[in-house]
Amino acid sequence: MKKFYEVCLVLLISACLLLAGCTSTNSQSPAEKNPNNTPTGEKVLRVGDLWTVSSINPGDGHDGGTFVTEKAIVTETLTGANDKFELIPNLAESWYSVNDTTWEFKLRPGVKFHNGKEMKARDVKASLDKTANLSPSTATLMSYDSCEVVDDYTIRIHTKDLNPLVPGILHYPDTAIVSPDSYNPDGTFNLPIGTGPMKVESFDEQTGTLMVVKNPDWWNGEAQFDKMIIRGYESPETRAMLIEKGDLDFTCDPPYSEVNRLDALDGIHVEKFNTPRLYKIDCNLNNTVMADKNVRKAISHAIDRTGIAKNVLYGVGSPAGGCFLPSMKWRNASLVPYEFNETLAKEYLADSGWTDTNGDGYVDKNGEPLTLKFFTYTERPGLPPMQEAISANLERIGIKVEQSAMENSAVTKAMEDGWDLYLSATNLAMVPDPEYVLKGWYSTGGVSNQPNYRNPVVDRMIVEGHYLTNETERYDHFRQIEGIVYDDLPTINVGYYGVAMVMSDNVSGYTFDPTAHDYRIDPNMTIL
Repeated sequence: MKKFYEVCLVLLISACLLLAGCTSTNSQSPAEKNPNNTPTGEKVLRVGDLWTVSSINPGDGHDGGTFVTEKAIVTETLTGANDKFELIPNLAESWYSVNDTTWEFKLRPGVKFHNGKEMKARDVKASLDKTANLSPSTATLMSYDSCEVVDDYTIRIHTKDLNPLVPGILHYPDTAIVSPDSYNPDGTFNLPIGTGPMKVESFDEQTGTLMVVKNPDWWNGEAQFDKMIIRGYESPETRAMLIEKGDLDFTCDPPYSEVNRLDALDGIHVEKFNTPRLYKIDCNLNNTVMADKNVRKAISHAIDRTGIAKNVLYGVGSPAGGCFLPSMKWRNASLVPYEFNETLAKEYLADSGWTDTNGDGYVDKNGEPLTLKFFTYTERPGLPPMQEAISANLERIGIKVEQSAMENSAVTKAMEDGWDLYLSATNLAMVPDPEYVLKGWYSTGGVSNQPNYRNPVVDRMIVEGHYLTNETERYDHFRQIEGIVYDDLPTINVGYYGVAMVMSDNVSGYTFDPTAHDYRIDPNMTIL
């Protein structure tokens, strides 16, 4: 009996050692193996966006439309665009101008919303009507009057006057098509029911976390991952830290000084792309000093654009001439970056009476030094260091600079107390046509004319250009306008934006969309 117990004890000890050996080969807890608490084998993409997710309603304005359409890939637009900024079919297969105020669009048959219902013309009409009601700026941009249902797969959009931009505006994320079922019976918004490769599973308004899952009935194939979790982190440093720790799989624009270090780390790679965005300085023409073109010329010639692209942006960007990218077929190719020439800059200042009369290194006039208030925001990593570099450039020609860099939400309020220069990174291709930018930025009263620039010749030419429908004539006309504002300098173009996409090595096959606002998630990329 005693021998029997001894044998049992040996067997028990052996079993315990065997179990211990089996479990010690992997010290990770279930939560560590599966940080998102998802079923084993589910492919989950964790995305850290630049902005706090404030809205997932594509019809209520720019933030919601861009996020849901391009980053969450839940909704889609009627028209698309290729890497040459040429319009291509999307939810609409074709379109043409019926007359000066009517556009007809043939819809793609067989497209299903996420609730399983087929997208029909009546749904597209309801979506565009809702967008026009919720976003007056989009309605104005389109000159939207009404939408007519011709048959199940044909709509006609009627405008208040001739508008060649209509197909291009329907590439604008705010015009993405959502099912009428996205709204509650009382008309309030619920969740976006779109046609895209992903569909909404949940949205936490408190944390701004959106979870989307694969749409198995997508008309254009199938997403290569099962789920995506998106949350905004407005600090570039935070985005870099989270992907380095392994808490994110995909993000963009860490501090540019960190790009090469991150790319060298095991488990992370960085891909750089050109995107349709311009680093520009708005000049407050309401101020007497900034209204002086000689001062603006001096500032432009004082900026070392090449040095900034190389040493501040670390190659994630390039020097800018005209406001449009070299890849845009309507850009004015004759416009090159202003020469970096400190001597010439000082001559322009002297021509307007700004000289250093007391030898302190700063120019003055009537006993007052030339001091400029210079603002930017912090969410885009290139802006604060660019502000510092440009300020140093201006100090070298004798201009005192008071710098202010803060979160985007605080800048507008701070500038109410006075500003001279405002550095931003502004999109150029939400609507792939030169009129969209030139009218908004440079026409009197334009929606983005922050400098308050007024030039009757430019105003007249923008109106004339609106009615040109021949592409060659249209682009030549707007190139002339671009040349005028390049010389007038209400805005000073500094650099073309580059974007750094930071990804886990588990992510592969990403294709960048150069027409997107910041970036577009590619449903065809894979994640291990």
